[in-house]
Amino acid sequence: VCQEIPSAIPYVHDVTDYNAIPDLFGKITQDIGGLDMIIYVAGIQPPVATDEYNTQKDKAMIETNLIGAIAWLNLAAARFERAQQGQIVGISSIAGDRGRVGSPVYNASKASLNTYLEALRNRLSKKGVTVTTIKPGFVDTVLLENAPKTFWVISPDKAAAAIFTAVQKKRQIAYVPARWAMVGLIVRHIPSFVFRRLSF
Repeated sequence: VCQEIPSAIPYVHDVTDYNAIPDLFGKITQDIGGLDMIIYVAGIQPPVATDEYNTQKDKAMIETNLIGAIAWLNLAAARFERAQQGQIVGISSIAGDRGRVGSPVYNASKASLNTYLEALRNRLSKKGVTVTTIKPGFVDTVLLENAPKTFWVISPDKAAAAIFTAVQKKRQIAYVPARWAMVGLIVRHIPSFVFRRLSF
């Protein structure tokens, strides 16, 4: 990225190092001369068998996918609320729409992220701050190795272009690609007793 965008400034950071976040957030905003948008992209999905209950893997997903997001976005939310402007973008997943058998805690981490972003949106929308939730489907990255029965797979470049458009238009919620929105709508309204039988 830095080669393509010479003005970009890289920072090395582990999002689970929560104690380092306030100082790093302050340094970044000072280095770049302010902040009008933040995009939280970090996420992990280790392989989890359907008969596996591994608390260490689960803990890692919650710490990265959810708590890391909260630690960064809380700081941005407070700053944007004071400024009465700004945009928060969280990269979630369609996996957060329902609890699937494949990776319960990955689903839970993304569902929790969705709810957190919705709460921020409800809190900040009247104060000039936009909160955008991005829900990608299957993107051809290393995470796809742990997602069986994949379809509608798109390249990272196409996903990035769709996300860029959604962010520019200040969408509240955007599925990537857009056709996942209909799938999400249907999946969210399937009764639980039916959803259990689908086993996906």
